[in-house]
Amino acid sequence: MSFQENVLQIETMAYAGSSPWGEVGTQVSNDLSPQQMMDKAGLDWTVQKVPTYADYNGEKIPTGMEALVRDSDNKVLTQVGGNWEPVQNETAFEFFNEYCLEGGMEMHTAGSLKGGKMVWALAKINESFDVLKGDQVDSYLLFSNPHEYGKAVDIRFTPIRVSCMNTLALALKGRAINGVKMNHRKAFDPNHVKVTMGLAHEKFDKFKEMSQFLSTKQFSMDALIQYYNEVFPRTYEGKNPPVVKEYKDLTTNGQKAFDLLETQPGAEFGRGTWWQALNSVTYLTDHVMGREADSRMTSAWYGANQNRKVKAVDKAVEFATAA
Repeated sequence: MSFQENVLQIETMAYAGSSPWGEVGTQVSNDLSPQQMMDKAGLDWTVQKVPTYADYNGEKIPTGMEALVRDSDNKVLTQVGGNWEPVQNETAFEFFNEYCLEGGMEMHTAGSLKGGKMVWALAKINESFDVLKGDQVDSYLLFSNPHEYGKAVDIRFTPIRVSCMNTLALALKGRAINGVKMNHRKAFDPNHVKVTMGLAHEKFDKFKEMSQFLSTKQFSMDALIQYYNEVFPRTYEGKNPPVVKEYKDLTTNGQKAFDLLETQPGAEFGRGTWWQALNSVTYLTDHVMGREADSRMTSAWYGANQNRKVKAVDKAVEFATAA
């Protein structure tokens, strides 16, 4: 991915309160309805499927595929098959409405990535806990609505540590369910999502237990170095191995995580524990790796860094259990 593509990851965005990704987008009040948040985030557009044709010998021949076209600027977002059912942005945001009306959550962030191919909304749930006194983790619901062939609607719980605004991976060892994915071969079914999301609340409780467990288990230096090497494995040695300040055999990103151990926001909570070690990884992936804040956000939620954070959680629990 080029630098220019990195810069253009976020097309439009609105956020209330503090954003985990810096001041990217437009700040709004925290009492907006889902519809108001959709409008402020520049997402008040629809998509339509339009037949496509190939010009051949002066004839227009149907391709059997359809273009997904955005009505606000006639932009083609993707090519889809006839059985592909788009989920309109308004439908996606209506999903949040009853929760917001009941006071169970409030809209926090919404936006468009990759030129409209990925629309997302983040709502803050009235559910939180302290790992240690003053070290708060809040719960958010992330709704991802892709307007792109091959991508599924993805709804998941996403814990965020308040002291550093790290987005934490909820999946625990054993691939515990923390959300639901729905493909575009059938219409969006909010009732199915509600049933599945009920299971995810239970997983948030398990995440609380896991976090507090990590905060009670001390790491040894040898185990910490091994942890970083497993989360950031060396893939290519090259002629010049990474230069490290204090420990050999760390990769470049492993060394960065090590350097952040005592300097990351919230480092004062659980010093010397696997909770501190885990958060050095999540802070690195969310706030340091990558050239731009918006590309870090994309990777943290949908790309390699999301998978890395899941691995970091699993490995932290593994090392803490053995401690």
